[in-house]
Order: sequence, then C-alpha cells, then structure tokens
Amino acid sequence: MFKIDKQKFGMFVAELRKDKGYTQKELAKHLFISDKAVSKWETGASIPDTALLIPLADFLDVSVTELLMCEKMTHDHILETDKVEDIVKVAITFGDEPAERAYHLKSQWPFLYGLSLLVGWGGILLNYLDGQQVDVLRTIMILSAIFGAYFCFFVKTKLPVFYDENHVNVFYDVAFRMNMPGLKFNNRNWPHIIKNIRVWMCLSMVIFPMLNYMISNTKLGYLSHIKNCLLLVIFLSTLFIPVYVTGKKYG
Repeated sequence: MFKIDKQKFGMFVAELRKDKGYTQKELAKHLFISDKAVSKWETGASIPDTALLIPLADFLDVSVTELLMCEKMTHDHILETDKVEDIVKVAITFGDEPAERAYHLKSQWPFLYGLSLLVGWGGILLNYLDGQQVDVLRTIMILSAIFGAYFCFFVKTKLPVFYDENHVNVFYDVAFRMNMPGLKFNNRNWPHIIKNIRVWMCLSMVIFPMLNYMISNTKLGYLSHIKNCLLLVIFLSTLFIPVYVTGKKYG
C-alpha cells in the first residue's frame, strides 16, 4: 500500500515553494491556514489534509500525483501521470468516508426544481413568441438549471471536518468549485448556504422570464444591452450577496 514519506514530502514542498519565491506565510495565506501548519509539513512533522492536496498542487504548479510521489515526472510518464491524476483527484475528493449527497435524503427540492424548470422554460417560450430578446435570459436559465440541479440533487450535505478546523473559502467537489473570498465554509453555515442557493436557483427560473418580459415593455426594452446588463447584475447580486450574509450569520 502506498504511503507518503513525510520527510521527503516536506522537502519537496519546501523546494517548490522556494522555487516559486513564496514564503511559508504567503503559501499559508493562499490556503487559508496558519504558517505553523506549513512549517510542520516542511519539517516532516505532519502532512496536509486530503482536502488541501488539490489547491496545494495547483498553487505549486505540479500535479497531485507529483505532489504525492514527491518528485516531478519526466515527459515519458506524462500520459501515465494524467491517468493517475484523475484517479487521485476523485479519491481525495470523496475522502475516507462516502459523502452524503442530496439524493440520499428525502426532500421536496427535486420536485420544486422540476416544477421551476418547467415553468421557467415555458416563460422563455412565451417571451420568444411575443418577440422579446431571450439570449441573456436563456443564459441565466441554463446557469440556474445546471447549478440548481447540482444543489438539489448532488451537493454534499456535509463538509469534511477540515472545514470546521480551518478558514476555508473554497469548496471543491470533483469538477465543481465555489470560491467566496472572505467567507468561511463550515458545517454550521453550509446547510443554510445550500438552502439559500436552492431557493434562488428555483426562483430565478420562474422570476427572470417574467422580469425579462416586464423590462422589455418599458423604455429600457429598446436598449437591449442595458436590459441584458441589468438582468445579469440582478441575477448575480441576488445570488452571492445572500450567500455571504447567510454564511457570515451562521459561520
């Protein structure tokens, strides 16, 4: 069974950090941990939590495989490394215990999501038949549908313990990443953040077709670029601002 040599790992991290011209404090700041934690890695006293391997590798500009093997791979091993990389990333993302996801729990959200999706695309069709411009509206609907599906069906309902012990503002889940500078994700605020996003993704699919129609029938409707910018600003601000407020409140 593969085991990481702590001393070799620490020396490799220190070497990469110095090659990049970063101090331990700068590396720690990027990962939202203490510089003492970085010092422990580099002296071989400990190794990073699995949740930190991907962002650490990205920051040091190496693959996760290279980080675990404590050496840079040669060109002869690139293809093999790429294959291993996918396996390693999946393995460390799920951790030692199977993640509890939304579809494991009984909830009304799948029904509400499906209903919102149906009403929303019906609204887009009505806008289109009425001769309204729907390009930006369609983009908003697609984003709402994709993120709504993730948060209603697939999101991890519980974060790894690492999030409760450190100041982490980045959420990783395979290909999905959410970066919220200044906000600490943990298991106190995560359920509220999930609910907040679910509510807004479902509401946005219903509200924005109506909003597009209403704005199109005002003076702004004749200035399509202003209308489109307004729709995007409303969509993004009404999503991220409540998430920040909720995260701060329960964090």
